[in-house]
Amino acid sequence: MKDVYEFCPQFENEKYLLRLIEEKDLEDLHKVYSDKNAVPFFNGDNCNGDDFYYQTIERMKQAVDFWIFSYKERYFVRWTIFDKSTNQAIGTIELFHRDSENDAFDNCALLRLDLRSDYEKSTEIENILSLIINPTYDLFYCDKIATKCWQNATERKSTLEKLGFVFYEHKLVGNDGTEYGDYWVKGK
Repeated sequence: MKDVYEFCPQFENEKYLLRLIEEKDLEDLHKVYSDKNAVPFFNGDNCNGDDFYYQTIERMKQAVDFWIFSYKERYFVRWTIFDKSTNQAIGTIELFHRDSENDAFDNCALLRLDLRSDYEKSTEIENILSLIINPTYDLFYCDKIATKCWQNATERKSTLEKLGFVFYEHKLVGNDGTEYGDYWVKGK
C-alpha cells in the first residue's frame, strides 16, 4: 500500500467522490461549515476549542489552508466529499492514525465526518462511509476505527450500527488530559 501522505487515493461510487481537499472547494465547504443545523454533528474534540462553525469565507479559507498544511505535514488527511449528481462539495472526512498509552484508542484511526445537514441521513452516510472504511485499516496502519456520534444523532447512530461499529465505553484522552466520550469503534 502506498503512503497516504505521498499519494492520496480517491474513492467513488455511483453517488459520491472523495478526493483530497483543495482550495477550490472553499465556497462549497463554506455552505457546510456555516450550516447551523450541521454544526451539532461536527467533532471538535482535541481541536483547541474549534467548533467548526465558520460564518465568513475568510474563516473557512483559514481552515482549508490549515487542512492542506496538515496533510503536507502528515498530521491528518481530509477528503472533500462530492455529490456527483450536483458536482458540489457536501462535506469532508478527516482521518489520521492515533497511538496512545493514555487510553484505549491505541493503534486506531480517528475518523471525523462533517456533512451539510441535508445529507445527515442514514442512506447518505452509509453511501459515504462505505467508500472509506475498509481502506482505512491499511492506509492508516490500524486495527480499529473510531468516530464520534452523540446519542441524539439517530441517523448517524443507526448507520454506524449497520456498518458494524459499536458504542465504546472508553474515553478518548486529549492532549491536555481532557476526556472525551460518545465514540463508536469498528475493529478490523
